[in-house]
Amino acid sequence: MNHAQLTALGRALRVLGEHGETLSADTPDARLHEVKADLRRALDLLEESVTTAAPSTRCTEHPTGPVDESAPDLCLLCETRRRAARRAEFNGPAPQPRPADPAPSRYGVREDRPQPQQRWLPELWNGQAWQLCGTPRRDRREAELYVAAQLRAPRAAMAYRVVHEFTDYEVLRVWGTPVRVDIEPMGHA
Repeated sequence: MNHAQLTALGRALRVLGEHGETLSADTPDARLHEVKADLRRALDLLEESVTTAAPSTRCTEHPTGPVDESAPDLCLLCETRRRAARRAEFNGPAPQPRPADPAPSRYGVREDRPQPQQRWLPELWNGQAWQLCGTPRRDRREAELYVAAQLRAPRAAMAYRVVHEFTDYEVLRVWGTPVRVDIEPMGHA
């Protein structure tokens, strides 16, 4: 907003304020039409001076960024950063990069090998086999909450389970009873 626009908008708003002070129950219609015209003039000035889109979040860093309804400030970018920080608290800090060795080994060193990762996999029974039904989670509670939400969905599967993956697999919990279902609807092969 440049200085001329600021001055004109301020003047229009002061005129509206004066109208507000003089309004009463017996204000004539001609005066109300004058107030209406001044109000339109102020809105037009405001429309001309606004150059950016209305903020979609309450975040000062990303006012027009993507929206996450579950975030307190509605900012997906900041909420992603906060979630990563919470995960780091649970899983420990990220490994710090080491300075390069003067003569690197052809086979690498122990720290160069990937560490085993721990994940919880939500799976559903599709009538024939267990299949992955969501993104693998790093937190068991988060995976169980996801399965609980899937159970409440209108088209819930017959059974769900959460599988713990840590170098090997271990079934932690099963919801429902998996029953093998024939692919043909009438039972004919």
